[in-house]
Amino acid sequence: MLTEDIYKTISKPSIGELFKDKNSKFIGYAFPVENEDEIKTHIEEVKKEHHSARHWCYAYQLGTETITFRANDDGEPNNSAGMPIYGQIQSFDLTNVLVIVVRYYGGVKLGVGGLINAYKTGAQLALEASDIIEKTINTNFSLKFEYKNMSKVMRILKENQIDIINQTLELNCLLEISVRKGNASKVFEIFNQFYGVEIDEL
Repeated sequence: MLTEDIYKTISKPSIGELFKDKNSKFIGYAFPVENEDEIKTHIEEVKKEHHSARHWCYAYQLGTETITFRANDDGEPNNSAGMPIYGQIQSFDLTNVLVIVVRYYGGVKLGVGGLINAYKTGAQLALEASDIIEKTINTNFSLKFEYKNMSKVMRILKENQIDIINQTLELNCLLEISVRKGNASKVFEIFNQFYGVEIDEL
């Protein structure tokens, strides 16, 4: 049972195995993505690499609390490609992931059932070849305090295993910290009660 502040994604891009059906070739790719610009870039790169292919169908899911997804059939019959690919993203329970399945047409029509199976299999192979990891959903805070409080602040961060993302250490110090969502209210309270430290959610 996963807690609410954990999600699954993939650690790095993967190329799935080649899947063949009646001379058509299907090659699945999976990419970790954070935003739609990255998605666009990966799609363009795959199209460039496979410029002589017939179709570049894809699906993606972004976000942890607010989910955005899209499924694209790229000229294949309606819902025969993008949705079967998206179905695999869901069955692996992943987010922040893009899966592209490239098709080289082999001269024989597969029919909608054949296409659904081929795109689903292409996506499945790409995801099976991926390194699936768990990440925590984090809340970011800024901490402002005078330098004299530095050692106390650092001790609290260490005791609670909190990551520092950015720091500006001068007479007045500014830290940006990332806290696992499940611990966010506890950490906020600790620093909120700490005289001389200002904490704000980013």
